[in-house]
Amino acid sequence: MSGKPEKHVFVCIQQRPEGHPFGSCSEEQAQDIFTKFNTEIIKRDLGGKVQVTGTSCQGGPCKAGPSVLVYPEGVKYQSIKTQEAIDAIFDEHLIGGEPVERLKVPEEVW
Repeated sequence: MSGKPEKHVFVCIQQRPEGHPFGSCSEEQAQDIFTKFNTEIIKRDLGGKVQVTGTSCQGGPCKAGPSVLVYPEGVKYQSIKTQEAIDAIFDEHLIGGEPVERLKVPEEVW
């Protein structure tokens, strides 16, 4: 990758001990979601345009499953657990330029 990416995707891969009151994205296979985002970058030839970084907690809602934050827009998605959700983020937001409203964290939370 060279130069500044157009989009930066932060995937929460926070791992907390079992039974932690906040929960953690890792309980919902967050590492797999992180890997799938990176795989899509390769499949869609978006290297250099989109960068993916694994993060610790992004400030909840941790129990909802993997959170994904896209910059420069500052759009946060929650419960990203399926390939269909990942495809929607790529097709509609990262490529199409429009956030995926149905996957966004509610305004009162983020």
